[in-house]
Amino acid sequence: MEHFESSTVLLVTADVRQAAYLSDQLAADGFDVLVAEDAAMGVRSLARAFPDLVIVDARLPDGSGAQVIGAIRHTEPGLARVDPATPAMVLVGGDDPLERTRALERGADDAISMPPHYPEFLARTRALLRRAERRGRRGLVRVGPLSVDPVGRHVHLGAQEIELSQKEFQLLQILASEPTRVFRKDELLRAVWGYRSDGRTRTLDSHACRLRQKLRLEGGEYIVNVWGVGYRLLDGPIEIAASSRAPAAQSAQSPVLSVAA
Repeated sequence: MEHFESSTVLLVTADVRQAAYLSDQLAADGFDVLVAEDAAMGVRSLARAFPDLVIVDARLPDGSGAQVIGAIRHTEPGLARVDPATPAMVLVGGDDPLERTRALERGADDAISMPPHYPEFLARTRALLRRAERRGRRGLVRVGPLSVDPVGRHVHLGAQEIELSQKEFQLLQILASEPTRVFRKDELLRAVWGYRSDGRTRTLDSHACRLRQKLRLEGGEYIVNVWGVGYRLLDGPIEIAASSRAPAAQSAQSPVLSVAA
């Protein structure tokens, strides 16, 4: 049986009794549980905690669960570091199939009636986390000797792990997704920092410079500044590997991109 002891669950509900019951049960099963009592608090918690799973009441005092899910899926300003694919379950009052259907249509991955039968609720929770974990494994990217693991948030050059800050990791993850594409500065600022460039900020340039230095220290040549436009990971063509079983190191002239299937 899988264990998810390190998983963080954000529970968003104004029902005090339900919150106490579910958080106690989930904690007893090894989850770290955060509780928010309304949509605004839920969105703030997303920005601080980056949960592995969000469980949200369909009806909240200041709005609806759909607002919280929408903030995740559409990456509102301030939530640039939150994975838009974060799994979300909606708690629906009573046995209303129409409300459950609406929740799924608005971006939820699952919907369950309240009060839930806890063994079923736990099984659904684990299933959502299991699917998210599998998606993450498929997202492992290798570019020659460089590998980026979006789930474990690890970066390796060959056998050497590279220590990166949160922002440096996000920047590298985006650039590695399409290694020869030039990403414009404004789209990188939106994706990583959640705001548009006013033409004066040096935030992106300073992070790109530090990231380049860290990778260069390990013998890599990455993070190309395309003057006046933006950045790309590589300066030159790559071969798209058909399999994730690429050699651990490739020549600098012909790096291989591999995405785990």
